[in-house]
Amino acid sequence: MELTLLGTGAPDGLPRPGCPCAACAAALGREARAATAALVDGTLLLDLTPGAAFAAARVGRSLGGVRQVLLSHPHDGPAVEVPAGLPQPGRVPDGRELALLTGHRVRAVPLDAPGTGYAVTGPDGQRLLYLPPGAAPSGLDRTGAADGSYDMVVADVLGRPDALARLRAAGAVGPTTDVIAVHVGHDVPPGPELHRRLAAAGARAVPDGTTLIVGVYEDVPDVPRRTLVLGGARSGKSVEAERRLEAFPDVLYVATGGARDGDGEWAARVSVHRERRPASWRTAETCDLVPLLKEDGPPLLIDCLSLWLTDAMDSVDAWDDDEWAGGGETALRARVEELTAAVRETRRTVVAVSNEVGSGIVPATPSGRRYRDELGRLNAGFAAECEHVLLVVAGQAVSLRG
Repeated sequence: MELTLLGTGAPDGLPRPGCPCAACAAALGREARAATAALVDGTLLLDLTPGAAFAAARVGRSLGGVRQVLLSHPHDGPAVEVPAGLPQPGRVPDGRELALLTGHRVRAVPLDAPGTGYAVTGPDGQRLLYLPPGAAPSGLDRTGAADGSYDMVVADVLGRPDALARLRAAGAVGPTTDVIAVHVGHDVPPGPELHRRLAAAGARAVPDGTTLIVGVYEDVPDVPRRTLVLGGARSGKSVEAERRLEAFPDVLYVATGGARDGDGEWAARVSVHRERRPASWRTAETCDLVPLLKEDGPPLLIDCLSLWLTDAMDSVDAWDDDEWAGGGETALRARVEELTAAVRETRRTVVAVSNEVGSGIVPATPSGRRYRDELGRLNAGFAAECEHVLLVVAGQAVSLRG
């Protein structure tokens, strides 16, 4: 089954008309995107958008053989003149299946938002899932994964990463599923940043006009198994770490800060973190990381190592100079080595957050300098065991490794 993406952008396209933002200003050449529309085997058109006929002609395709035009958006879309020879656009009711004379079968997939998703099965059995912007499948246990994973998923990966998480949880997206991001807008800067974020979700973007073969193995982006995200205060490091796992189900969020009785400001910080996590994630408040790393299970998001170190230094009374010299230093280093060894041996996907504190003011007290030095050592040891290391500065993620 052959899929030609006549457009891959958001409904308003990219750049958005009249928008002065930096992402729109950078959306030039291959990074410019028309509204998403897809042509399947030259016979089925998913979404009719302005300029679809010209887009097809530019890549050597014709809409003359189209026998069915299906709409996915929650409305009929922008006023578009139907090109001569094309059938009038329509949609398949939820749960119903349409059989085409060409041998294609199209089933409407129920969504959690207005609109219609389409599961297309080709004459030779290849399976494609096409989703509208801002929507995720619902009722996957009844409608989606009974036939195994899709060969290709074309969806709003950036706007609804939880849709991928649901599909993965149901087995509808597997290790060899080719996940293509469409409905790409100006919320993410085009170019390297766009492709970096998609790779973290196991997805990719292609330029308008690209033809893909459904069911042919592609080099699906490798999701790093161990990632360390470093950054200063309010740099965006926690948001970056959460973003790396939001397309995966059943994440265990490991909060090392715990509760602080009577500290309203700390409680407010914790609340903000909780509210932005996906509802499917679980939370464990603990600094006992080694057993979690040794267990099999879903991905871990550890936030953060700097608070883990505070707890570890408390446990050996490292703030007292005499205790530090009398065995505290040795005990702390042993705990750090135990942690880094567990990271080296773990089979789980791990994303950890830590503060980068060694680039600023030198602490005024010996204990403050001790904490700074030990955090630097911990970060270096943890990073050595990770395939991917990021530094977040002013909300911008810079790759240090991987």
